[in-house]
Amino acid sequence: MNFVENFKMAISSILSNKMRTFLTMLGIIIGISSVITIVSLGNGGQNYITDQFAKMGANTVTLSVDPAKIEQTSDYFTLEDAKQIKSRVETVKYVSPTISKRGTARTDTKTKTANITGVNTDYALISNVEIVYGRFLNDREVEEGKAVVVIDQISAKALFGTDDAVGQSFKLGPVASSKSAIVVGVSKASSMFGGGEGGPPGRDADSTPASVTIPVTFLQTLYPTDSNISTLSVTSNSQATAVQAGNEALKIVQARHDNKTTDLYKATNSASMMETINKVLGTFTTFISAVAAISLLVGGIGVMNIMLVSVTERTQEIGIRKAIGATTQAILVQFLTESVILSVIGGLIGMTLGILAAQIIGSFISITPSVSLMVVLETILFSSAVGIFFGIYPARKAARLNPIDALRYE
Repeated sequence: MNFVENFKMAISSILSNKMRTFLTMLGIIIGISSVITIVSLGNGGQNYITDQFAKMGANTVTLSVDPAKIEQTSDYFTLEDAKQIKSRVETVKYVSPTISKRGTARTDTKTKTANITGVNTDYALISNVEIVYGRFLNDREVEEGKAVVVIDQISAKALFGTDDAVGQSFKLGPVASSKSAIVVGVSKASSMFGGGEGGPPGRDADSTPASVTIPVTFLQTLYPTDSNISTLSVTSNSQATAVQAGNEALKIVQARHDNKTTDLYKATNSASMMETINKVLGTFTTFISAVAAISLLVGGIGVMNIMLVSVTERTQEIGIRKAIGATTQAILVQFLTESVILSVIGGLIGMTLGILAAQIIGSFISITPSVSLMVVLETILFSSAVGIFFGIYPARKAARLNPIDALRYE
């Protein structure tokens, strides 16, 4: 008997008991769909993280101060440190200090909590800030500590009722000593402080703090006793020179603050952070997928069980086929083919459902699932392997039946 005949007989047997066939495949469907969903979302999550780091700049190094080792105020970074790094390190392209504070943003009709970030003009280039109205901060405003701000679209809408808030003024800073500031630019929410198109998923304009970016020098006037610079973002000319740029910048800071022999300062590379996060996410995805794959074992046992039932039901058929010349190998291949087809169909259904589930879940969490051709091929091969492994015993049992005993079976 050739493969085509075996295939036709297997399909005929499967279709003759549709409900039993579906219930048999259910374990494989659930197992495969679960694995595909988890792997697709995991890969999509890794791609999302990679994209976010790419926007931030994989060639960006963050210099930070260990707060536990600070002995005096002069240990913190200064604006002059940023200038010296940019002018003295050839591989450095941009440098920006960053100070983050919590305060309030108050208009005549509305008061909101605000996340206030003090930066210089390089910050827009380091973080790829996308301005939709107006402009970003300029050098003169940073040098003179001008009371100007850039806010995101969501914050502009919440405070002023419109996205285009350029020219609007409001009070900003600590509750007890806020100062008037003028909006010079409105950024896309996704380009500052993370988030998807128009802002982070689920971000509500009324319930979340306003995001405000101001000159670092203006922030220091708002918080004169608590505005030490503990972070410097350093961007190199390329990803290949990022580590070198970070190390050279570190040496300059250590020399300027006379801390060459201490580990008060450290440099963290964005690319290494991305690699670590992706590695953790990949390990977690693999672990969860392995747990979900346990259901495939249950599905495989179901296939073996139903094939044993099928052998019992078709004992006389096997006896007749053997009596008219069917070989042991032909019987073995027939039942093994049926087992594999059962598993492959379940695998294909599970793969389809898994992809659909990943798309639906991904739309809710703002992640685009990633399903590779390799995953599809592995799914088909794995389903076939399940069919072969769990179909061998029933097929061998059928092939070894004695023709006379099989013909007498009632």
